[in-house]
Amino acid sequence: MGVARRLIAVGAIVGMAVVSAPAAASAQVGKPRIVVENGLTQPVFSYEEAIQEVVYVEAPMDSDGDGRRDLIEVDVVRPAETEAGLRVPTIMEASPYYGRETGDPLPDQTRGFPGWWDEYFVPRGYAVVQVEMQGTSRSFGCPTTGGPEDTISAKAVVDWLNGRAPGFHHDGSVAVADWSTGNVGMQGVSYVGTLPNAVATQGVRGLKTVVPIAAISSWYRYVNDQGVAWSTWSENVDFRYTEYLADYVSTGRTLPGSASAPACESVITGIGDAEEASASDFTEFWQERNYLPDAKNIKKAGTSVFMVHGLTDFNVKTMHTADLWREIEKRNMPRKIWLHRGAHVNPTSFRPAEWQAVMHRWMDYWLHDIENGIMDEPMADIQRPDGSWETHSSWPDAATKDVDLRFGPATADAAGTLSAHGPKGNPTQSYADQIESQAIKIGNAEQAAPGRLAYVTPPLAKEVRLSGTPELAVRMSTTAETALLSAMLVDYGPGPTVTVAGKDPLEVVQESCEPEDLASRTGCAEPMAASTEITPERVLSWGHIDVKNSPDLRRSRPLEPGKQYNVRWKTLPSEHVIPAGHRIGIVITGNYNANPTSNRPARDAAAVGSEVTVYLKGSSVTLPVVGGKAALGF
Repeated sequence: MGVARRLIAVGAIVGMAVVSAPAAASAQVGKPRIVVENGLTQPVFSYEEAIQEVVYVEAPMDSDGDGRRDLIEVDVVRPAETEAGLRVPTIMEASPYYGRETGDPLPDQTRGFPGWWDEYFVPRGYAVVQVEMQGTSRSFGCPTTGGPEDTISAKAVVDWLNGRAPGFHHDGSVAVADWSTGNVGMQGVSYVGTLPNAVATQGVRGLKTVVPIAAISSWYRYVNDQGVAWSTWSENVDFRYTEYLADYVSTGRTLPGSASAPACESVITGIGDAEEASASDFTEFWQERNYLPDAKNIKKAGTSVFMVHGLTDFNVKTMHTADLWREIEKRNMPRKIWLHRGAHVNPTSFRPAEWQAVMHRWMDYWLHDIENGIMDEPMADIQRPDGSWETHSSWPDAATKDVDLRFGPATADAAGTLSAHGPKGNPTQSYADQIESQAIKIGNAEQAAPGRLAYVTPPLAKEVRLSGTPELAVRMSTTAETALLSAMLVDYGPGPTVTVAGKDPLEVVQESCEPEDLASRTGCAEPMAASTEITPERVLSWGHIDVKNSPDLRRSRPLEPGKQYNVRWKTLPSEHVIPAGHRIGIVITGNYNANPTSNRPARDAAAVGSEVTVYLKGSSVTLPVVGGKAALGF
């Protein structure tokens, strides 16, 4: 069946009536142009008269195995003047969730544009497009949760906007984006922000910028932490999270190839089989869902990156932004970053006016080539727990230096010590792997506790800023054939612990986000709920590793009880200021219950009940300290 017949058949399935494309606005005298004042595009084009159309782009894949290339549905809104010679760049959002939000409209009708981007940018001389990821809503094919098919489906639309891929209207007629300059910017939150990461790492010509917000850079790191599954994602879906999500985003589709069709049933089940078989090893299944090895391609295509992430995002954790940012930084790619104090949210929830303004200037610069000075401004905006914002020339801070601190035995006022000098001899300390709350694990650092080891510095003479990713190096042995090592970076000292509420991914993409929401602080712009409690300590960062996967995440090997192992692992990236008089602490433990419950750690139940011994002489933590060792004052 050809493309035309196939699209017409789809229309018949849902009772589609073939209609003509929207009428173009009457031609103006002279070629229409954007208007720029004070370095900003002006809203001179009518949104009410804008053209809306539905296009199906042919992707170079057959993800459902039906013998035909997948067609990817695209909703387009563009100024009417594009029919009179105006060529515009495109702001693009690709999502797996559109069908979950509002259901499927008729194949020839746009679903509407629920965000603020269209009303704001179309009058300023942009097109806005919404792309339904393969296997979701009206697009053909099967979803694969981070697989290559995700990337191909979104990339195909960038190619169409650049004249490199075929597109068709609902009646099978050819759709050519002759109104497009070819310059494209992708943006989105959560999974919708992950797709820009995926496409950017393919080095796509014409993709001028991406704005990934709370976005994934490695699906392995989303579902696992260094060899062990996050209990958040594993317990309720039997270690088949990728299958659950693929099924979730495809449920309710009206097109052939939906989750109820045998072709996609087998594809989706196969995803779950491969995940379960990996047993949290970094197998080929996960490797093809890892965007980091291809980060070099971002530079090859000249794509800029504007990242946003919450320092207390326990859904898509901060290492996703930090890991990709590190690849971008070492290649000196054009970039900017916002790090906020909140959780899994849209920037409109905490800085709506500033976000709209910075996106206006960012898109004008990268898509319209307007010199407005934005790339001359500080690279990093960082929000502190009290809600205040700072600007910095880079992140991690340019003055950050790695400082190695050694573990030492107990003293009169600490169960264990952190200092620049190692202990004399080769002392050891042991703990029993037992599940307790995070609060119990970190409390009372001056006292020995059976379920953890705590190491603290002397009181700080002045405040210390940590900016980057702490890393542990521990020499250990265990009485079992498995061991989960957990480390928590703790600020010991009385002070405010701020908790900022987050949202689940579907809530983020479903909430109303119209221009009036930004103006009235409703919907996506509703301020995040925050509470403050004075506590004797607070966890700044944490991380886990299954020792069976050390040093190779690709395969696990049973441990030999009593044998000593050298284990290295990282905690989540840190950006914190620790006040003078406080102490920096590292707590080493195994399994634990998180507090709050949304922060559910990795879990290895087989290790519970074992005894772990740490050899202090061979153990240390590396902290990213602004100002280096001298800043610590000891």
